[in-house]
Amino acid sequence: MEENEAENTEERSSFLIPQEKYLETGIHIGTRFKTVDMKQFIFKMRDDGLFILDLRKIDERIRQAAKIIGKYKPEDVLVVASRMYSGNAAEKFSGLTGVGLLKGRFIPGTMTNVNLPGFKEPKLIIVCDPKGEWEAIREAAMTGVPVVALCDTDNNTAFVDWVVPANNKGRRSLAIVFYLLARELMMKQGKIASYDEFDYRTDYFERFDSGESKPKKQPEKEPEAQADDVPSKEASEESAKEESEDVRAKKALAQANESAPKKAAKKPAKKEAEPRKEASEESSGEAPAEEKGESEE
Repeated sequence: MEENEAENTEERSSFLIPQEKYLETGIHIGTRFKTVDMKQFIFKMRDDGLFILDLRKIDERIRQAAKIIGKYKPEDVLVVASRMYSGNAAEKFSGLTGVGLLKGRFIPGTMTNVNLPGFKEPKLIIVCDPKGEWEAIREAAMTGVPVVALCDTDNNTAFVDWVVPANNKGRRSLAIVFYLLARELMMKQGKIASYDEFDYRTDYFERFDSGESKPKKQPEKEPEAQADDVPSKEASEESAKEESEDVRAKKALAQANESAPKKAAKKPAKKEAEPRKEASEESSGEAPAEEKGESEE
């Protein structure tokens, strides 16, 4: 029993990050479908039908993938990320390590049509989802370019040279994969001497921003107050227009107020004429009949 516990402790300590961190990100949670290609990386099936990936194989494959990528120059490596979450994390990875990035839809002919404006000739490609990036895998196979792919339980691994089993749909799981790849690759590039010098956290790879390489520990730069305080020419013109419109509105309101009493004075005059007519009729008595007779004559 003691020997088994010691072995488990050694395995946990040999992980790139603590096992609990892996579990928090959900990198091991697959789908309700599995393929024959991914069967060797599946640990078990949960009661709700989800297949669970083996954490030890995930960790081992990420470590080896970093070694494979480190054998190539950064400019010879291309990351293909068609999904939103993978594109965000891959952008951070690209900014830190210097590898190429193709974000969004992979245009057919990118690696085979030399006349295409965005033609690329990588020596290694990394795909985040073999389903969404199948065209990139196909063109890599046609041109003899090795492929490293993040594969979920429902992926086929045809023409994939190195499989990294992982939840390739979750934001946090993709962030942890590129976080570890960036850290290991920067160690091999000599940019950092130890893990302590890697000043980035996993949530940096989750953020949606421009992808600038800023350490998470450093506070974000505050916008310059002077630039905001000084109004631009367009802003001053807009404010002048607003002021002129306000002046016009005030004048129109004043004119409306001046004309309102006159109209109000005319209405009571009409109302006063009616009671006077009734009063004259009552006082004259037979006057209306006489008037009628005179009119008939």
